[in-house]
Amino acid sequence: MEPLQGTRICLRAIEPGDEEILFKWENDQKFWQVSNTLTPFSRHMLRQYLDHAHLDIFQARQLRLVIEAKDSDKPVGLIDLFDFDPHNQRAGIGILIGESVEWGKGYAKDALKILLKYVFTVLLLNQVYCSIDESNTASLNLFKNAGFRITGIKEKWNRSFTGWSNEWFLQITSDDWSAIDRNEGISLRNE
Repeated sequence: MEPLQGTRICLRAIEPGDEEILFKWENDQKFWQVSNTLTPFSRHMLRQYLDHAHLDIFQARQLRLVIEAKDSDKPVGLIDLFDFDPHNQRAGIGILIGESVEWGKGYAKDALKILLKYVFTVLLLNQVYCSIDESNTASLNLFKNAGFRITGIKEKWNRSFTGWSNEWFLQITSDDWSAIDRNEGISLRNE
């Protein structure tokens, strides 16, 4: 398998040395709404997770990779496949860029392109999906620009201090991805 590298980043497996950065990002309350988290993670819970991070996606039914900036070898975020269903050839996807100073640098776009190539050419999935709150325009634009289509709405799905909001359901199929890769200039090949 080719390395999971893009223009700006590489994707790598989680290492035990990532405990501190995971502890920081998982416990940052500004991300809790998008990750459906209500309580902090303990170091003990994260150590248990790291002890099982070596399991492959077929065993764990999920895959979490660190997004590392090529220019600094510094972790800037995480990208996850979750709810992996090999029988129906699908999985959910989520992305987190952990520090606001790293937002807008193209890391999430690069990571998404790399992971889509991996899921469609290595895992041979039929589709990938995500759910995004209507207020998260940056994520909606990221996924729509990568070829995801809005295929559903979950009305009044998320509650916050300001009230209820809708959540969009987006999907991309392997056929969608192949057409984009061939015709629309989103290069998912090694750059």
